[in-house]
Amino acid sequence: MKLLLTSSGISNPSIHDVLVGLLGKPISESSALFIPTAIYPFPGGAGNAFQAISGNAKSPLCDLGWKSMGVLELTALPSIDKEVWAATVQESDALLVWGGDPVYLSYWMKHSGLADLLPSLRRETVYVGVSAGSIAMASMFGETYFDAPKCSGERLSSEEIVFARPEGEITMTLVMAEGVGLVDFTIIPHVEYDDHQDVANAEKWAGRLPVPTYAIDDQTAVTVIDGTVQVVSEGHWKLFNP
Repeated sequence: MKLLLTSSGISNPSIHDVLVGLLGKPISESSALFIPTAIYPFPGGAGNAFQAISGNAKSPLCDLGWKSMGVLELTALPSIDKEVWAATVQESDALLVWGGDPVYLSYWMKHSGLADLLPSLRRETVYVGVSAGSIAMASMFGETYFDAPKCSGERLSSEEIVFARPEGEITMTLVMAEGVGLVDFTIIPHVEYDDHQDVANAEKWAGRLPVPTYAIDDQTAVTVIDGTVQVVSEGHWKLFNP
């Protein structure tokens, strides 16, 4: 399986071209499954999931012109015969994993059985992560919250951390959690976007993490092919080592 870990989906031509290259064929000849699970813990999550599925998200993903598109809801999988849903995953060319809460997503990837299936997928399969969908691939990661959602998820630790903002310092909660473990680094997405972290705050965040950390903006993605990591970007990014 190949990984395309993004901050905000297929947000520019460079990332689009990389996706096509990873698929090895046009998007119009490729099948995809969309996984919206991570967005549900947040207010308006169901509506945001529909926006992505219907092609009304900020960056293209489901509306790229796929040959076929299905929805895989991880919270439903434990109640379904694994042979049924696993076959659907194995036959798909791409898994499109939406953003939201990476702690919740990681929990359901493991609890549903999907995490166990991922390493066995054929090499041609492309995993496309968006924000939380990218973060959850790490063996260990950290996520910051103003107010962490009360939802399923295995939190290793949490601490308050002070970040600088133009309007003054703010205190957020940094939650540490175990991810799926397919990569030995983690990602801080949405750097320099709206009210998210700037590079200085990302460095402070990364300093709490025991693994290399890629801080990426919404015009950047990280690919992993046979263990080789590369960055594709039309924006800004920085690698912080522990």
